[in-house]
Amino acid sequence: MSIIQCAACGAIVPHYDTVNTVSEGHGDRLLCTACFNREMAHHTGLDDFGEVKFKPVHLSDANGTVHEFHIRSLLFGDKLSLEAFDSTSEEEPSGYRFQIIGDPLSDQFVLLGKLIEKMRRLLAIAHVRDSDLGLQIVDETVRGRIEWDGFENSRRPCVVIDGRRVEWDELGRMLMPFEGWQFKLEVRDPSDEI
Repeated sequence: MSIIQCAACGAIVPHYDTVNTVSEGHGDRLLCTACFNREMAHHTGLDDFGEVKFKPVHLSDANGTVHEFHIRSLLFGDKLSLEAFDSTSEEEPSGYRFQIIGDPLSDQFVLLGKLIEKMRRLLAIAHVRDSDLGLQIVDETVRGRIEWDGFENSRRPCVVIDGRRVEWDELGRMLMPFEGWQFKLEVRDPSDEI
């Protein structure tokens, strides 16, 4: 696990517990989420905002594999984002990631409960499976997340489906059994349930 020092408080924190910020007077800074939330609360006048640190949550996917999810809260003005991500994907564009948006002054444990319900619903669905022919689409619907392929100077995406990184070419190969069929590509915010 990669660790980084917060530019504001000097704390040594895991990479997943940081936010890269840019502001006048400070330039580029990497802040721990606590400092980021404290600065956002100050700028938005949310003096009553209290950050809650959540312990990791363990949930099983549709194949019975247990995943450990780190959860962090990020204050964005009048919105609070609770994000959960698979501990195997701290720096890689792979693994499950979930998000829910709520009121920053609401009970964060209630938001956590809603996030966990969402995670359980989405983890219960398998969109792809391994076969003798490679990865195959289970039904006619595939849900996932668009990511950068990670190669310097590359402008190609990869996707993450069922917590698995799928290269763009492999996604194309998975679609070939549906040659001649129609499709609908709908891009949605990470907090939306699709």
